[in-house]
Amino acid sequence: MVPVTAQSWDEAAPPADDHHVSGRRLRGGAGLVRGLATTAKTMLHPSHTVEYPDVLPRLAPRTRGSIALMEENCTVCMLCARECPDWCIYIDSHKETLPAVGGGRERQRNVLDRFAIDFSLCMYCGICVEVCPFDALSWTPEFEYAELDIRELVHEKERLGQWVSSIPAPPPADPASVPPKELASAAKAADKMIAAGQAADAKAQQDAPGTKEGGRDRA
Repeated sequence: MVPVTAQSWDEAAPPADDHHVSGRRLRGGAGLVRGLATTAKTMLHPSHTVEYPDVLPRLAPRTRGSIALMEENCTVCMLCARECPDWCIYIDSHKETLPAVGGGRERQRNVLDRFAIDFSLCMYCGICVEVCPFDALSWTPEFEYAELDIRELVHEKERLGQWVSSIPAPPPADPASVPPKELASAAKAADKMIAAGQAADAKAQQDAPGTKEGGRDRA
């Protein structure tokens, strides 16, 4: 087999088509013109620079800024700390014995002593917010908590609780969606309570002195 050199290959290659080369050049020129037109169109638009911090940016409704803690909802189930991929949640608690009520027995409950999140390790994945069964953790749009000392990025429960007031309201439900079962069961329970109250009021009016039914019963 005779090796093919660069010179022999060029000699063996067919001559280039002039029409094909010119068409490719025309397409390249059209792309350049379109790019320049887009640049000129953009130059005519005014800039929309937000002068932060004098003007705060408009954040999306589901912005992941900081995590707020509703301490009264936390049952120290440790789900958030176990599921955190960065292990940046620190929880301490102790057990408290509740006295017996109404002839029952004593019970124990967990009391939250410490709940801290190290935001220098947090990657804002939102797993802790999703796995919390009692909605003790929620996202807030607060993002202005930069520190000069990295140790100050460990936020304790007192600071996490300050952001509860900035939790955005949940979006309205889709009108075409199926209503949740919890609302139906709550409405049914409320109707039963209203019916029981009305029956009790009617019975009390019948048994009250001065009514005909009450007079006949006494006679």
